[in-house]
Amino acid sequence: MSISVDIEKNLGDFRLQVNFTAENEVLALLGASGCGKSMTLKCIAGIEKPDKGRILLDGVTLFDSEKNINLTPQERHTGLLFQNYALFPNMTVKENIEAGARREKNLEKRKQIVGSIITNFGLQDLLTSYPHQLSGGEQQRVALARMLVSDPKILLLDEPFSALDSHLRFRLEQEVRDLIRSFGKSVILVSHDRDEVFRLSDKICVIHNGKVETIGTKKEVFANPKTRQAAVLTGCKNISPIDRISDQKVIALDWGIELELNEKIGEAKYVGMRMHDLCMDAGENTFDCQVVEIIENPFSYTIMLKAQADAQAFGWEVNKETWQQIASEKIKIGFPKGKIILLNE
Repeated sequence: MSISVDIEKNLGDFRLQVNFTAENEVLALLGASGCGKSMTLKCIAGIEKPDKGRILLDGVTLFDSEKNINLTPQERHTGLLFQNYALFPNMTVKENIEAGARREKNLEKRKQIVGSIITNFGLQDLLTSYPHQLSGGEQQRVALARMLVSDPKILLLDEPFSALDSHLRFRLEQEVRDLIRSFGKSVILVSHDRDEVFRLSDKICVIHNGKVETIGTKKEVFANPKTRQAAVLTGCKNISPIDRISDQKVIALDWGIELELNEKIGEAKYVGMRMHDLCMDAGENTFDCQVVEIIENPFSYTIMLKAQADAQAFGWEVNKETWQQIASEKIKIGFPKGKIILLNE
């Protein structure tokens, strides 16, 4: 199944303008809260109507402003999992799942489909329970079962783990990963969690203030996020504006250091360096630095460093054992040329 989305919608503070495609893969919409990710899913599902544009699902037009096409949510055959799961509070687990199968008119076949889904999701002992009697994880499993029993052409997952604690979140993420693999069609996942996105998706579309900043495979986007905002969203914490010295040499203004690059600067306005990519005595772009702060994480330290007394600090993430062996007030640290990220605004 393939999906093509090219829509615009006025959201008051900004205008949603997104354009992307996906084909039998997991596409993650990564962005901060309020950037338009969830609205994009609602437009695909038919809950919200774009101002203009077109949405195609496996060659079928779901929405086309020019042709005045706007299929109902029921006609679109999409499976949307809301953040709060949106279970019917006055229905039991069994009744909630059966509600998702109403599209199947053959009663015997509907019964078989519902029974199979209940077994696959291990919900046999919860069938007479109501949503308020379920844990967060159980509610999610019921919502997923209700969604899949309708045999959707595409899955739309809106922050599926946001309401769960960290332990349950990790376990259910594994279940959803298995579900996605067995589904075998296009899946669009909305999230602001870069680790979750990296583990679950094939392709990432970074959205900022309603617009697509960067799109590509997950490895491409993390290696080269292209824009400052996309770098922030993918977890890059060391970012500095730059001045050009030559085609392949810049000064990082915040850090007060000159950096040689592997590639020409082009139109870049910033450089980025992921904290774990800094290294000792790199042999290139190496600087004597003062340790200004040591921040302890569960399994690593973030060492805040300054190359110039009047400059801003940058962070180096290092495992605890390594730091305990080399701990010092001053240290040589390197910015490997191959790890420096060039970024536009």
